[in-house]
Amino acid sequence: MPLTADRNTPQYMGEIREQPVGASTRIFAGALVMRNAAGFIVRAAVATGCFGVGVAEQPLDNSAGANAAANVRYRTGITARFRNATAGDLIVQADVGLPCFILDDDQVAKTNGTNTRSRAGIIEAVDAQGVWVRLDEAITRAA
Repeated sequence: MPLTADRNTPQYMGEIREQPVGASTRIFAGALVMRNAAGFIVRAAVATGCFGVGVAEQPLDNSAGANAAANVRYRTGITARFRNATAGDLIVQADVGLPCFILDDDQVAKTNGTNTRSRAGIIEAVDAQGVWVRLDEAITRAA
């Protein structure tokens, strides 16, 4: 039945996960993080065989540690803003709804860089401060 008054609509606000990090990894709070080919969470960077999973909730320094020597908390199932790539790979309004790709832990690009970059997530919006990216491990991994 259609609404005839305001409704307090339940919303899914994402979830916090805690997963083991990769070896020699330092992650800053607020960083875009990805799951590497071995299944560990690492700081987002140009790489293949990985995919974006969320935003780090806390800093973690495992730069001298082995795989799974520590766990990092990150939030997934959210939309977060990151810096837009520079000219040539800039994300624009017409790209909303399409995937974007990881440049680093704070920046995304329109293309996969000739198959050198992993998928970050789905572009939700573009504004003067950057690109709003939907980060959801289930969606990104399936792609």
